[in-house]
Amino acid sequence: MRANLTERPAPPRTGGRDVLIVAQDTVETDLLTTTLGLAGYRVTGTAATGAEGIERLTRGRFDLVVWDATLPDLRDVARGRRIAPEERPPLLYLITCEYLHTLLPVLGRGRDDYVTRPVRTTEVLARAQLLLRGPHPSGDRGAAEYADLVLDDATCQARRGTRPLGLTPAEYRLLRHLLANAERVLSKEQISRYVWGEFRASDAIEKLVSRLRHKVDREEPALIHTHRGFGYWLGHARG
Repeated sequence: MRANLTERPAPPRTGGRDVLIVAQDTVETDLLTTTLGLAGYRVTGTAATGAEGIERLTRGRFDLVVWDATLPDLRDVARGRRIAPEERPPLLYLITCEYLHTLLPVLGRGRDDYVTRPVRTTEVLARAQLLLRGPHPSGDRGAAEYADLVLDDATCQARRGTRPLGLTPAEYRLLRHLLANAERVLSKEQISRYVWGEFRASDAIEKLVSRLRHKVDREEPALIHTHRGFGYWLGHARG
């Protein structure tokens, strides 16, 4: 389906899912609480420390947890040392790009995901919606897909059809961001802050997009496109 860039996306149908937010930054917690509430979720618990978050998980029932990955006790809750993996809800981690490598070892296949800081509310809603859909019908629970393009966050690998893409970390983050926002144009600033956590010059972004396009679009149809003067988007070409 082609997105109309002049229309605002409709909020997801959440069915009133209960969310726990575990984050030290009260401003970030307030932003997430407001954003999720407006989208139809119920933020029924908050915590400012990892220990408090684990305590709330053991005492209450939640459908999703938004967890600050810089807090201690991360590996305990992710690996089920205090809560059995099958008994805990999916985790959506908050982390900065430079610390992403510390998070990858605890990501579970399909049950967990992450967004990078600075937090973008549209991405939080998109990732939350995907986590709450449950396992992918194909059984590949760690994968995100568009057409024949597949990204696996559990291994940080991507392929188009059966061909591995062999992406660098920056290329993988860029492709992941484009895929999470498929059919939507992302500005250079949005891309820069997601990939590197800071704004970088236009030529650095253009070179990164060019390298990624060379790896992804060897087959037809091309999936990565330029909207001149606005940015880049992933999807099928618009007629």
